[in-house]
Amino acid sequence: MRIKTRLIHGGIDGDPHTGAVSVPIFQVSTYSMEAIDKHKGYEYSRTGNPTRHALEVYMAELEGGARGCAFASGMAATSTVLSLFNNGDHIIVGDEVYGGTYRVVSSVFSRLGLEATFVDTTNLENIEKAIQTNTRAIFLETPTNPLLKISDIAAIAEMAKANGLRLIVDNTFMTPYWQNPLELGADIVLHSATKYLGGHSDVLAGIAVAKDQQLGEEIHYVQNAIGSVLGPQDSWLLLRGAKTLGIRMEEHETNARTIAQWLSGKSGISRVIYPGLENHPQFELAKKQSRGFGGMISFDVGNAEKADEVLSKLKYYKIAVSLGAVESLISVPARTTHASIPAERRQELGITDGLIRISVGIEDVEDLIEDLEQALS
Repeated sequence: MRIKTRLIHGGIDGDPHTGAVSVPIFQVSTYSMEAIDKHKGYEYSRTGNPTRHALEVYMAELEGGARGCAFASGMAATSTVLSLFNNGDHIIVGDEVYGGTYRVVSSVFSRLGLEATFVDTTNLENIEKAIQTNTRAIFLETPTNPLLKISDIAAIAEMAKANGLRLIVDNTFMTPYWQNPLELGADIVLHSATKYLGGHSDVLAGIAVAKDQQLGEEIHYVQNAIGSVLGPQDSWLLLRGAKTLGIRMEEHETNARTIAQWLSGKSGISRVIYPGLENHPQFELAKKQSRGFGGMISFDVGNAEKADEVLSKLKYYKIAVSLGAVESLISVPARTTHASIPAERRQELGITDGLIRISVGIEDVEDLIEDLEQALS
């Protein structure tokens, strides 16, 4: 089954009891049992819900994994996976992870005894040097947010395996339509499903998919213990949104590539970052490990004042901190998604005050370019 067909017919297809072509919303908290130790697969909706289960089976199939778990948010998924580790364990984390991930690792899990070293995961030597006797995992995003750096998943997976480490990859930007980290050797793949998987700015959700069943059961055990589950309404919205993922991702990419090429010819912009541009440092790697380049663009207008001026003039781009929706969204990462990262660290990374990030929507690309043109003039 090819990917576009799998998006429509993958997982649990409809309802066999009624013939409904859409999985029903099981708005229920508890389930009647035949006896105290005999039930029909469900006991309590924190542990399992039929609508959420359909989503989890579907996502595991899309990512090529053994077990999926659906969470109340992307950070709930990330935090649950981080909870697999013990006091005194060490993890290696990409230096340009989402600001919320940086915050929960450095300010929350650090208090619980989880140690972390942040490195540029595009350089394999950095990762190798950071490995300690108590290192248990490597956590990375590729492409990164917002500088869109690409890490070699297969090479890092080989290094992780050689050192007995788990590899965790946040696949939010690419989605399973363009990239499958588990097939490249990762152990766990994460998504902020709020973004492209939902695609319509109407659901908050997270996904974790494990490569093998045992690891999947470990994640589910912690999820059930903590209680960070996705409700049936949001599970259904996510199932509905993901059916159009293929056609949306293709349109996102077509528009993003066109806009990135147009921005590259504009004066007053110091850099345009898009993995689909041949001048991107990891362009060849992106082509090798992914089937597409995605719909995210970053460009630098020089300073915060100019960035504010540009954003204030736009008509079609919504100023918002999220991404991956049908409408185009625009933000300044230094003051939104990455504001929790210290200013000096942002400067080291290249997340400047004039850096603007666009999540390119599926509007007519000529309208989007004209809007940028008048805002930049």
